[in-house]
Amino acid sequence: MKQLVWLFKWLLKAAIFFTLFAFALNNQGDVTVQFFFGTRWTAPMVLVVLITFAAGVAIGVLGMVPRWWRHRRAAKQARNQAATALATVAAEADKTPTPPPHGL
Repeated sequence: MKQLVWLFKWLLKAAIFFTLFAFALNNQGDVTVQFFFGTRWTAPMVLVVLITFAAGVAIGVLGMVPRWWRHRRAAKQARNQAATALATVAAEADKTPTPPPHGL
């Protein structure tokens, strides 16, 4: 079963690769990107799409960084509180007297 899942994953990766490769081969034509103040940049379309995709991923990751830090800080605080509570419970358990055995 594991080999079948492994094979399926590799077939899916190969299909995605060949689809993107065919896209790149079909879009070799030059495209002109016009910026502000009359600035232009001419490059192959696939390069422009790749750069746009990479920029979108980078902006998305940078937008998530503050949230990731906030969650990591909250998890660390929860972990510290749990350890403190566990230590308190253990200390309380050591202080409680044990009752004498029955029958004495």
